[in-house]
Amino acid sequence: MNSDSDLQIAGDLLEVPHLLQTPRQHPVTVAEFAGLARSLADDRSRWEHLVEYDATTRWYHRLQTGPGYEVWLLSWVPGQGTGLHDHGGSSGVLTVLDGTLTERTDRGTRVLGAGAQRVFAPGYAHEVVNDTLEPAVSLHVYYPGLTDMPMHTKACTAGAATVTA
Repeated sequence: MNSDSDLQIAGDLLEVPHLLQTPRQHPVTVAEFAGLARSLADDRSRWEHLVEYDATTRWYHRLQTGPGYEVWLLSWVPGQGTGLHDHGGSSGVLTVLDGTLTERTDRGTRVLGAGAQRVFAPGYAHEVVNDTLEPAVSLHVYYPGLTDMPMHTKACTAGAATVTA
């Protein structure tokens, strides 16, 4: 019977510097960007005092930037929406902070409550709207930073699957 422990066989991995990665200062993976959005969402003191509501247009504020990415805070009064659009060459993470937003795509409709998160790749077309009677707040992370938001003329199919978060 072999009684060698993992530590005896492999050695202490914490003592092998070439196996350790230095901590990243900024996110670089989809999971890290989603994690950034969740950590900002959880830290209400970072964004809650900044939120404004504007009945004439969607309000937005750039909350944070980093190497190649940016984070935006948006508010939505009842009835406000984006129209069908994509984000050009940017990937993104949409996180609902307060209230409820509805996302429509060619694949269906999703109702996104506070805490819900959507991750999308470049060219992903959707429409986001506040269909409720209460205001909503969302956080958007774009990588690379958003430079293009092409609008689409084809209407989304609204009657397909609905997912509630």
